[in-house]
Amino acid sequence: MQTLQNAKDLRSKKLNKIEDIKNIKSPMDVYAKLKDIANLGYENLSKEDSSYFLKCFGLFDKGEDFMLRVRIPAGVINYQEALTLANVAKTYGDDYIDLTTRMQVELRYIAIKDIGKVLSSLKDSNLSTFQTGVDNPRNILTDPLDGISYDNIIETKPLIDKLTSTFIQNPEWISQLPRKFNTAILGSLSNSCNIFGHDCCFVLANCDGEFGFNIYLGARVGVQAQDADLFVSIDEVEMFFHALLKVFRDFGYRDNRNKNRLHFLLKDVGVKAFIDGVKKEANCEFKPAGVTMVQSKNIALGSNRVLQKNGLYAYKLIVPSGIFSGSELFELANRAKEFATGDLRFTYDQNIYIINIPKESIEEFENSQIIQKYKNYNNIFFQDMIACAGTKTCSFGVIPNKPDAIDLANFLNSELKIESGSIRMNWSACPKGCGVHGIADIGFEGCKAKDDDGNRVDGVHLFVGGKITKEAKEAKILHKALPITEAKYHAKYLLKNYATHKNRAESYEDFDDRFLKSSYTLQAIAFFTKINYILNDKYQLDTYLPLNENPKSSKVEEFEVFSFGLKLFKLLTGEDRFKAVENFEPVLERPRKIKEDEVTTLNPKVPKNLSHAIYLMTHENHSQRAKVFSEVLRVL
Repeated sequence: MQTLQNAKDLRSKKLNKIEDIKNIKSPMDVYAKLKDIANLGYENLSKEDSSYFLKCFGLFDKGEDFMLRVRIPAGVINYQEALTLANVAKTYGDDYIDLTTRMQVELRYIAIKDIGKVLSSLKDSNLSTFQTGVDNPRNILTDPLDGISYDNIIETKPLIDKLTSTFIQNPEWISQLPRKFNTAILGSLSNSCNIFGHDCCFVLANCDGEFGFNIYLGARVGVQAQDADLFVSIDEVEMFFHALLKVFRDFGYRDNRNKNRLHFLLKDVGVKAFIDGVKKEANCEFKPAGVTMVQSKNIALGSNRVLQKNGLYAYKLIVPSGIFSGSELFELANRAKEFATGDLRFTYDQNIYIINIPKESIEEFENSQIIQKYKNYNNIFFQDMIACAGTKTCSFGVIPNKPDAIDLANFLNSELKIESGSIRMNWSACPKGCGVHGIADIGFEGCKAKDDDGNRVDGVHLFVGGKITKEAKEAKILHKALPITEAKYHAKYLLKNYATHKNRAESYEDFDDRFLKSSYTLQAIAFFTKINYILNDKYQLDTYLPLNENPKSSKVEEFEVFSFGLKLFKLLTGEDRFKAVENFEPVLERPRKIKEDEVTTLNPKVPKNLSHAIYLMTHENHSQRAKVFSEVLRVL
């Protein structure tokens, strides 16, 4: 504990402003007066209530109305709860519902005068908004098919309900932490909840023949959780979680809010010292980590219809960008009740499962009007797409985001036909990363960019190569500040390459490891998408530069530049740049001299700057040849 205390002392010289606000009053005092606050109106809403205390109960002041987060433990909701949410959205929230990456919902456009009525309606159906904002433990995630899928080993909903009741619904824990705290508990083989992306991750494991959970700690935007080398049995989950929260509460930093998440405490003291503190608090040694059993992808991917282990079916409704409505939820719940039990499961990727549909009813259910309405989104481009709020409803948003994600998916679906496999495309409207773009196969982070005329336009930083395996890794940036109108073509060429070279139903994550990372540098992949955009979309030369499997360049950027230059020369002129070229690969024979505009001379459609770029890439004098792609891109 001394190591933790020393770290805290170094960071406790000055509290941040939010900690000062916390000391003004108890959040429960504010909760008790919510009806009074509703009657007083905006002009009498105190600054501290608006900026902090109301957020403890999911109420976010948007200036003219409120956004309200509703906690859905494990994403599980029954028929009556669904009807209540639908009616609240229709009556008080402009019939709008956002499905979020924490397997819960956000209601928007709630007038201050209706707050009391909304919360009362939710409470009557046992729905809570407690601790869905600011410095609190947030909704606990799990596999949306928890307890019913063939790959589920431990049903986690009972554990989540216990933790929710003990800590999240308990007023003594409200606003006690130094910063927000995300948790997930996965008892399945498939990673369907970004299990390594939370402050505390209970990951399915086997230790000496016993199924339980390995612990991973300290994820945040841009960083995956670290292995804590600790195994927790099913019976130890509550004890461990209590000790963990208490140690974070007592020793977590309370100065710089940008550096107060658990990640930063672990960074300073080390995971071992922190776990030692948790063990001492729990008065339990716990076992060392067992074998982590989670797989690299969701086993249920690739199909909307999933057979449950009880012989019934679950159906996944794809909801683009998580944009839904009260009217649609009302209709969906009633169809679920008509054909099944009426139970729904919200997912991490902003979709909805309808569960327990009998085999003899599944086809009739799929012909329901609400299912048919969303049928066109049953394709690879929408199935694993995530997008956070964007400028329409979030003050931090830089781009609209949700519409951008939908436009891209529609564009790709019109340009490419990929019948099998999976591709995770995630959109965040700003660097806060609420769309978890960092773990996507292709990630988009909203920014401002400049078009060819120098105008400031909506843009994205484009990321590739995120992983959700037990070696979970953040994506790397491929292109900075691309106009969105251009970025869609870069995504197109990445996926065109995937469609050409993937093995049957191979996921993009697996393909990235097998084909891209084993064959090309990141810079070469960036050049591949950029040059194809220039050739086909900017200059409309109708010339596609492919990526070949296992090229002879051996992932050395200098050789990649030279090899790509030779390919471009041949593709655009029909002639060989060197006297002898075999399969686009150079052999050691004397090159012929060319001029900077040689390609343009041979093919007048080619702009001179492109000709000059190829000249630099293949210069007969090695010392004058471009060595890295950035030299070439500056010319283009």
